[in-house]
Amino acid sequence: MRIQDHACGKNTLYTTKKRTLSICLVMAIFALYLAINLLRLQLGKYEYYKEKVYDQITTTAPLRAKRGVIYDSDMNVLATHKTTWRVFLSTRQIKAAMKADGHPYDTEIANELSSLLSTDRDALLEKIRNTSVLDVTVKKSISAEEYRSVIAWIEERDLSDLVFTEAQYSRAYPEGTLAAHLLGFVGSDNQGLYGLEYQYDDLLSGEDGYYLYAKDAAGNELPIEYATYIPPKDGCSLVTTIDSYIQERLEYQIESIRINHDVQNRVCGIVMDTGTGAILAMATSSPFDPSDPYTLDSVSAAKLLSSGYTEGSEEYKAYKKNLREVMWSNKAVSELYEPGSTFKIVTVSAALDSGTATMNDRFSCNGYHTVGGWRIKCHKVQGHGSNFTLAYGLQMSCNPTMMRLAERIGASTFYDYMEKFGYFEKTGIDLPSEALGIFHKEENLGATELATASFGQRFKVSLIGQLTAVAAVANGGVRVTPYVVERVLDAEGNVISVHEQSEGERVISKEVAAEVSKVLAEGVSGDGGAKNAYVPGYEIAAKTGTSQKFDILDANGNSYLRIGSTVAYAPINDSGIAMILMVDEPTTSVKYGSVVAAPYIGNLMGDILPYLGYKSSIPDEKVSVPDLVGKSVSDAKSILKESNISYEILGSGATVLAQTPSTGEISLSKTKILLFTEEQSDYVTVESLCGLSLAEANKRLAKEGFNITLSGIENAALAEGATVTEQSIPPGTVVRRGERITLRIVYCDFED
Repeated sequence: MRIQDHACGKNTLYTTKKRTLSICLVMAIFALYLAINLLRLQLGKYEYYKEKVYDQITTTAPLRAKRGVIYDSDMNVLATHKTTWRVFLSTRQIKAAMKADGHPYDTEIANELSSLLSTDRDALLEKIRNTSVLDVTVKKSISAEEYRSVIAWIEERDLSDLVFTEAQYSRAYPEGTLAAHLLGFVGSDNQGLYGLEYQYDDLLSGEDGYYLYAKDAAGNELPIEYATYIPPKDGCSLVTTIDSYIQERLEYQIESIRINHDVQNRVCGIVMDTGTGAILAMATSSPFDPSDPYTLDSVSAAKLLSSGYTEGSEEYKAYKKNLREVMWSNKAVSELYEPGSTFKIVTVSAALDSGTATMNDRFSCNGYHTVGGWRIKCHKVQGHGSNFTLAYGLQMSCNPTMMRLAERIGASTFYDYMEKFGYFEKTGIDLPSEALGIFHKEENLGATELATASFGQRFKVSLIGQLTAVAAVANGGVRVTPYVVERVLDAEGNVISVHEQSEGERVISKEVAAEVSKVLAEGVSGDGGAKNAYVPGYEIAAKTGTSQKFDILDANGNSYLRIGSTVAYAPINDSGIAMILMVDEPTTSVKYGSVVAAPYIGNLMGDILPYLGYKSSIPDEKVSVPDLVGKSVSDAKSILKESNISYEILGSGATVLAQTPSTGEISLSKTKILLFTEEQSDYVTVESLCGLSLAEANKRLAKEGFNITLSGIENAALAEGATVTEQSIPPGTVVRRGERITLRIVYCDFED
């Protein structure tokens, strides 16, 4: 038994030692594992965990950068920043203060702030009581007056550790809707979303700064080494090429077109310096408010109201979203259209420059030309006759003449000139969303395609692309790149970059450009299709166009919508200005570019050329208006005749009761004095007169007692086909009987 006991004890001791060694080995391995991981964390992951701890004990207060200013060419402010203030609370500290002294700060703060800031008192009180955070916004943006009231209250009640204000910057547009489509707008985060605001967002936005500080478990700031201040870097400013006066005049004209011709798909226009490519003005009708871009303009709002969709429905929301996106788009850059007869400038230029024709070559037109088995009509169905010159064919906008020219040029050469004029690429203007034109592939440019292309149909271009091409002719045959931003300034106003003017690309010879310009100008001053763009005292080259919209057809598969346009430039012997107007879907009876666009081009030229210093060849004598009120009609007549002033007597009374104009200087050649001899007290509603003949318009206005002044065609009453294209008082306006209304009269004997 002893021997057995000894053996058993020996085995037990062995087992115990084995178990002890195993446990020690496991513990050693675990300790080694811990040591290795500790070493890895201390060395390999040190920076990572340091940042984790750093983040837990610190907080960041953003410091917003001021967005740069956008100026016009004369340093007038178009877009700038304005200071607003955010009001916010620390609900955690409010509760701590209430616990410390028992005062009902939650109720006091909710009552006072809801009164000062016109907010919901109960909602604010609920937020204070049921949240426990450092930052609860009461109102995101308050006015300066509200800010002063809040600050005064905070100081009076000594609540600076419970209620806080923070200065922030938002966007402001001092000129309202002026140049809205070109400027664009910013989002709620002050980031550019459209127009120049988007294109130059990186420069305008600057870089935000921040204040980084340590905090304790309660969120209170700790004065330790972790406090850091990084100041914001304010954005750069842009000096544009836009002239605010020219921009305003352009916008006035396109709104007049929209109203007078009941345009359904907007009007747009551009004015450009032909020598440099600088955009002096660019606009689209029905501009939105960049300060409130999500609110529809009146035209879009009317479309939404008449849509028939129930407010709040999915269809309503989708349609409203679509209307808003269309409203924002810069039509002059981002949409395409068929240029129509304005393209004939390019066809004729290519023919002359390639040597395949001269202005004295003879052509005939019987109203159509047959190409590839298709009878392609001229706008003048009876034809332009026979044995007329190319110059006459261009002025009369004869389609068969252009088709025969294209046949002479040939598809390959025609395609080459299209490329030279820039139709196969974007212009490179510094604006977002420029659309690329659509044209036939060279291998698909057959006889029929060549024929229709010769007069600007069955292909599409952007408005800026078409103006850039025509401006090359105006610029002596050299095509330049259009641009909007002239200089970039840093936050201190120092110039950091200037637009570099390129030499441009020669597309036709200087001699050809001069010859084409001369013929176009003779058409304006003579009996050409663009004669409605005539401005006395100035040589203006112009071409009108009317194109069909083949992508929208009626139930019978016919095109029924039209686009009317006119392009013009002056002077014709040197670089100057070029402009274009495009009217998309006019609905008045006459839809030709010669009627819906050319007269307004004339108005623009009449406003802009004198403003830019171009002298008229006609001296404009001015005289002072005599005061005739109270005088007899016979005495008034004698005084006006002696001063060689035109006049009109309105009424059958013997005494002058009122006159228009009453004071100041008038242009002897342009102004007529109206003398009223009867009281006119009742009111009438102005009807739409656009599209009516002069005789019919006179008849209707006389019946309602209006006083009529005519502009446009000289000796309008004698002009065949004289038609009203613009009225000074918009349709639907209620005015006193006897009010003076000016009608612009144009020739309507021409289709283009």
